[in-house]
Amino acid sequence: MRSSTAVRAGQNVCRCLLSGFSRVDGGQPEQLMEGSGSFVGPLRSHAELPPVSEPREGPESGGEESEALVEICQKRRFLSGTKRQLSRDSLLSGCHPGLGPLGIELRKNLAAEWWSSVVVFREQVFPVDALHHEPGPSLPGDSAFRLVSAETLREILQDKELSKEQLGAFLENLLKTSGKLRENLLHGALQHYVNYLDLINKRLPFGLAQVGVCFHPVSDTKQTSDGVKRIGEKTEASLVWFTSARTASQWLDFWLRHRLLWWRKFAVSPSNFSSSDCQDEAGQKGNKLYYNFPWGKEPIETLWNLGDHELLHMYPENVAQLHGRDGRKNVVPSVLSINGDLDRGMLAYLYDSFQLTENSFTRKKDLHRKVLKLHPCLAPIKVALDVGRGPTVELRQVCQGLFNELLENGISVWPGYLETVPSSLEHLYSKYDEMSILFTVLITEATLENGLIHLRSRDTTMKETMHISKGPQPSLEDCIPGLRSAGCTNWQHGMSILQLREHLQAAFWIFLPQSQ
Repeated sequence: MRSSTAVRAGQNVCRCLLSGFSRVDGGQPEQLMEGSGSFVGPLRSHAELPPVSEPREGPESGGEESEALVEICQKRRFLSGTKRQLSRDSLLSGCHPGLGPLGIELRKNLAAEWWSSVVVFREQVFPVDALHHEPGPSLPGDSAFRLVSAETLREILQDKELSKEQLGAFLENLLKTSGKLRENLLHGALQHYVNYLDLINKRLPFGLAQVGVCFHPVSDTKQTSDGVKRIGEKTEASLVWFTSARTASQWLDFWLRHRLLWWRKFAVSPSNFSSSDCQDEAGQKGNKLYYNFPWGKEPIETLWNLGDHELLHMYPENVAQLHGRDGRKNVVPSVLSINGDLDRGMLAYLYDSFQLTENSFTRKKDLHRKVLKLHPCLAPIKVALDVGRGPTVELRQVCQGLFNELLENGISVWPGYLETVPSSLEHLYSKYDEMSILFTVLITEATLENGLIHLRSRDTTMKETMHISKGPQPSLEDCIPGLRSAGCTNWQHGMSILQLREHLQAAFWIFLPQSQ
């Protein structure tokens, strides 16, 4: 009987506590203001950026910091593979064994935030889905990987009657007729341009967005002999924006500011994200967004104004079908390509969130607390449920009820109560800090008796006992507005339990026991 009562009490506590986890602004993202030909208002960020001069916690040596971070990412399954396989070059090039379960969730959360910011709340942007391989002949100087049948290739090479010239001709023809693995998502969006143009009655501007895996050749003489190229993979987030040449430069500036603010708003140290102008070999101008890693700046996103060349090259026969409406004029639009590397962006946030702080559990100064302070919207797991002293079966029943309740409300949970090997609270909290879990909820015998639940914060390490009275319980709909008014950005790194308590008390007076 007391178990079911504690389950209901615990469900209400965690449901109300964590209903504030949502998009960064607790709902629809701020709409950046744009006008026809010019911007009609200032660009607004979702939250005020912290001062850029704030000192960052962490080791002074970039090599030591990288080594410690990679060790944690391996240990807590953000990354898969051995230490040798997870070198700086392999992580940046995409030639590593892949992500672990927490890394997969982190990248998924990052992609979801990108999709919401760029696609969901914008009436002019549409999703597109392109093939992983692109048909068509091989062009001179094309370095993309080709999709060739191993059986066909083997038959050609084993044909003893072919001369050297014939063998070369057969192989060249095989390459020309084979599809290639996509190196970016631009080509797929251009292929769908005409269909989407008809869908919106040829009205400009509009955009096509996609998130997907791309492939690129990587030369690595350390791993392979004679510089043989390997396949590197990366998950890209692409927006292809079609607009008139008249407003192309203004839109490029608009998206540059939007994307830079977007990267910064999830960061502990926003100043590590920066932008600069760039130009390619063909003279096309654009911008790059960088993250300042311990070893230096690396690009995480590129923005290019490609003009109308790409569209005219893809549709040379019928230029009229490319025309979109810019006011009363029919024009071939300019193409803006905004392309972000989510894998490298994920790596940037891991470095940004990694901190070494004084360990409150020990007096030894040479031992530090390692923590990943990922933004709440990006953290792979929001809550860990664990048990303290008490009857194991009944405590696990309470945890199972809480687990199901939180999952039903879209909150990711780590089922620590299933662990059969006992460990100290010190070890438990250290583990969850390295996993970047925001809150640890500890269920003890007191929960069964009076509904008390112990809550510990990742960012402040403060622990508090929370209780819900026997009064009327607020519904989930009542819980959300009370926390949503502040927005998820107020759950930034360093929010104290006292601030959390004030938010909850303001939302509903029955949630916490009143002081005598």
